[in-house]
Amino acid sequence: MILATGGYIGRSPKAPGTLGSLVGLPLAYGLAQAGWLWAASLTIFLILASVPITARAARILEADDPGAIVLDEIAGMVVALYGIAFSAGTAIAGFVLFRIFDISKLPPVGTVEKRLRGGWGIVMDDVVAGVMANVILRLGMYLLNRP
Repeated sequence: MILATGGYIGRSPKAPGTLGSLVGLPLAYGLAQAGWLWAASLTIFLILASVPITARAARILEADDPGAIVLDEIAGMVVALYGIAFSAGTAIAGFVLFRIFDISKLPPVGTVEKRLRGGWGIVMDDVVAGVMANVILRLGMYLLNRP
């Protein structure tokens, strides 16, 4: 439960998902300092480890995707900033984009959430939201840096 709730951040009565996403920022920063192979390996490990952890926590909490579980937001935030030079600007933009996609459940995020069950459903919708945020952030950075 400690891991699934992000050190009990997920037990916050207000905006546990947003707070969980904030917990992902220092991890994303650390991975940005690592080489690409370490960052990729650790990101994949985080995603795969999150599946059984969140599944077990959901069973304990007797709910399909309880708000107290924020490990999926942490993983999604790491994906949102994967491979992007970490700065205050990219962290804020990645955070905002990730939260927009995670909360709105725009396709394919909502589709993934509906089709997958258990830990896979809990984690993978946030991973997809993170991928979408990462792509949009990269596109925005490209367009802003054009001559």
